[in-house]
Amino acid sequence: MVHPALKRAADGLRDAEARLEEAVGLAEAIDLRVGAAEVIRIDQPRPKSYIGEGALERLAEQVKAAGAEVAVFDTQLSPVQQRNLEKALNCKVIDRTGLILEIFGERARTREGQLQVELAALSYQRSRLVRSWTHLERQRGGAGFMGGPGERQIELDRRIIDDRIVRLKRELDQVKRTRELHRSARKRVPFPVVALVGYTNAGKSTLFNRLTRAEVLAEDMLFATLDPTMRRVRVPTGEVVILSDTVGFITDLPHDLVAAFRATLEEVLAADLILHVRDVAHPETEAQKAGVEAVLAELGIDLESVEDRRVIEVCNKIDLLPAEERGEVVESCRMQPDRVAISAVSGEGVDTLLQAVADALGRRQQPVELAIDLTDGATLAWIYQHGRVLERHDDEREAHLRVALDPAQRARLDRRLQDQEGGAG
Repeated sequence: MVHPALKRAADGLRDAEARLEEAVGLAEAIDLRVGAAEVIRIDQPRPKSYIGEGALERLAEQVKAAGAEVAVFDTQLSPVQQRNLEKALNCKVIDRTGLILEIFGERARTREGQLQVELAALSYQRSRLVRSWTHLERQRGGAGFMGGPGERQIELDRRIIDDRIVRLKRELDQVKRTRELHRSARKRVPFPVVALVGYTNAGKSTLFNRLTRAEVLAEDMLFATLDPTMRRVRVPTGEVVILSDTVGFITDLPHDLVAAFRATLEEVLAADLILHVRDVAHPETEAQKAGVEAVLAELGIDLESVEDRRVIEVCNKIDLLPAEERGEVVESCRMQPDRVAISAVSGEGVDTLLQAVADALGRRQQPVELAIDLTDGATLAWIYQHGRVLERHDDEREAHLRVALDPAQRARLDRRLQDQEGGAG
C-alpha cells in the first residue's frame, strides 16, 4: 500500500499518515491483507510512473521479497502510469478509484446499487482498455453487429462497453423514475424524512439501528452501508418521522461514482432534516467534516442559509474520548441547538438527539388558520397528530384552529382538503 504525498501539499487538513491509514482500512474492507504500507514523498507526479525511478526500484524489491500480488496506490493513476507500474513491479496495480470500485461492487445489495456500481466500473474500465489489451496488433474479421472486417480488438471491446453503458443508463433511468414514484407516495404519507449522512465509518448505521431497532449491517469497516435503508421512528412530540440511512462519504470519491450514486444521494436532497453524523474521536474528524460538507454543498444544500436550517451535527463516539475532551465536546454541544453529543453504541445522548429532531422540525412549522367541519373527525385527528394546535374555538358547525405546520405537511393537508372538496363535488 503506497500513499504518494506531495512534499508541498496544499491540503493542510489531511495528514499523509492518516491518509495512508484510511487507505489500509479501505483495502482491509475487501479482505486484502496488507503486508506493508508506506508514504512516498514526491516533488511532483511523474507522467510515466507517478513516483521517481529510485523509489520505484526500491518498491519493486519490496514487492518481490514479500511476494505481493497487488500494489495499491492511494491516488488516481492514468492508464499509462498504471501499465508502467505493473511492468516495473511485476504485479497487479490498482489505484484509489479501482479500490473503491471493488468495495462498492462487493457491498451493493439493491438492484439500483448494483447498476450504479457497474456503470461506474465500466466508465473506469473504458479509459483503461489501452492498459488491459496487449494484443492491439491483432485484427479480427466479423459480420453484422460483431464488427466489420479488420476491426481491432480494442475497438470491439470499447463498443461492447459503450453498448452496455447505454443499457445501464436506461435501466437506471427506470429505477430513478420508480424511486421518484416512491418518494411521491411518501409525500402523500404525512411523515417528514430525516436523512443520516456522514463520513464512512462515522457510526451512521449503528445510530440507525439504535433509533429504529433494525438489523442493518453495522461493522467497524469503511463503506459497511451502500444502499439507503428507511424505517419509521417516533420523536418525543409523538410525531412519526422516516429515518433514512445513506452511503458514507469519503475524501476524493471518484467522480464517476459521485455521478453514478446521484440518485441515491437525492434522498438527502429530498429530506426535511439532515443528521450529519461525525466520529469526533477520529484524529481527522475536522477534515472528515469538511469533506462531507463539500459533498453536501455539491448537492446544492446551503449550510450557511439561515432560512434553510436543515442540518443537525451529531457528534458521535464520545464514549471513545478522554474524560476532559469528552466534557468539552458535551458542553460545546449543549450551547448550540444544532449540535448534539451522543454515543450510538451506549445510547448516551440519543434521547437528546430525538428531542433536537423534534425541535428542528418544529422550527420549520408556520402558523396557519383553518376552519374544519366538526363532522370531519379524520381531518381533525390528522391535524392534531401532525401539527401543533396553537388555538381552537368551535361554533355550531366548524372548529376554528390556528395550527403550526411545516411546509411539507401544509401541502399534504391542502391536498387532503382539495380531495375532499373534489369528492363532495
